[in-house]
Amino acid sequence: MRTPSVAALIVSALMSGSALAGQPPYGTDAPDIPVSSQDRVYAAEQFSNTVSVTDPSTNTLLGVISLGQLSPSQLSPLYTGQSLVHGLGFSPDNKTLAVVSIGSNSVTFIDTQTNEVKHTTYVGRAPHEAFFTPDGSEVWVTVRGEDYVSVIDANTYEEKERITVPNGPGMTIFAPDGQYAYVCSSFTPETSVIDVSTREIVGTVPQVSPFCPNIAVTPDGSQVWFTLKDTGKTQVFDGRPPFAMLSTMDTGPISNHVNIANNANGTFAYVTIGGLNQVKVINTENFEEVATIPTGDLPHGVWPSGDGTMVYVGLENADELIAIDTMTNEVVGTVPIGQAPQAVVYVPQAVTEGDGTANLLPLGVADETNHYLLAGVSAAADEPVPTNVTLFNQGPSQILEASVTGLQAGQSYVLGLADNSDGTGNFEPLAQFMTNPAGAAIVNAVGNIQERLDGDQGQNPRFIVIVEGTTDQPGDPVQIQDMTPQDATD
Repeated sequence: MRTPSVAALIVSALMSGSALAGQPPYGTDAPDIPVSSQDRVYAAEQFSNTVSVTDPSTNTLLGVISLGQLSPSQLSPLYTGQSLVHGLGFSPDNKTLAVVSIGSNSVTFIDTQTNEVKHTTYVGRAPHEAFFTPDGSEVWVTVRGEDYVSVIDANTYEEKERITVPNGPGMTIFAPDGQYAYVCSSFTPETSVIDVSTREIVGTVPQVSPFCPNIAVTPDGSQVWFTLKDTGKTQVFDGRPPFAMLSTMDTGPISNHVNIANNANGTFAYVTIGGLNQVKVINTENFEEVATIPTGDLPHGVWPSGDGTMVYVGLENADELIAIDTMTNEVVGTVPIGQAPQAVVYVPQAVTEGDGTANLLPLGVADETNHYLLAGVSAAADEPVPTNVTLFNQGPSQILEASVTGLQAGQSYVLGLADNSDGTGNFEPLAQFMTNPAGAAIVNAVGNIQERLDGDQGQNPRFIVIVEGTTDQPGDPVQIQDMTPQDATD
């Protein structure tokens, strides 16, 4: 079922000579919509609590929609803004953006023409992603901190139903024809297939590991792709009964998001690999990797343009949005955006009148970050360890996020500050963590960390290191701060 506005887009595209190929979340009968200044790329930024708005025709940031304040404002009992802005979805008529905030358990609905908040709906603990049904009547929200999908009426914005699924649903995506909803899990190693009309689970697909953050479906509905962040794998299964597994691929540590793009060369999956700072391009016909695209730090969300000629990727630890030309698989644009972008969506013809810049704000403090790299201590290591650390300015304090890779799987480590650049001397722990089966982890800490690093008026600076062990019993350093000049402030 397709809304009248989408049907109008099809007629318009046919008259303009556009090919019928379809880009997610639409089917193969939907038109390719050429990139224009009416399109928008949105990124959800969890540390600045903003949604950035980019014009893809010029790769220019138009501004941000502020949904909340910086830390530590969220700790106040009187705080009413959103916290940990994270997930994104949009309506089939391209006029409404759904923004999920994990920390405040909310879905915020935004008018894409005016950038105004239309409504905020509060759901259960730690929602992760939300998407509209293909007919535009409902919004399905995965409540990852619990065991259900919250179904919201897209007209009243009220929760109308809860569909029970295995614990920790990560994301829902719909078959283009609206028959099935595919719900992967972040806590339970299985993906559920739900009949949208009956709300019954009609299929179960095993995941090789529990942590699935993202799921996508090809425009013809034949394949469903999902990533496994904990084991660095990407799996594909048949989108139709009996929902058989088609492929399991080792894509790399911190395999974040996946999406599908159609172009003149075929249909390809784009997978963001945070631990390698790469986007991998995989042919959906034979599951062969056709390109590896270097990116900045920690690529996360990914979405194709309305004609499949471009793919946009948010760089979580670089505060940037990059544009990739899908015909050459090269980065052709970089846009500064808010802090720690998570989900990214490309909405064709989001703005139909004027310049669509009303109610947008400048980046402000969200543009202030410091970046560091860590290198392995072992002289036997031939490859540099791509561990990157970002300090996001929150005013008097900073949020530290480290994209850690290159360690032993399933081991305890501590990230902290040391007196000396070789990791020796007095050690101040900031965060203890356990690596996943791929030897990777995302590590966070909060405090006046930059002041500690810089030292007192430049005297006695400290250095970021990772040591073995625990905060109570820290061991030897395994990764130390790379002292080459890339420690620059954006």
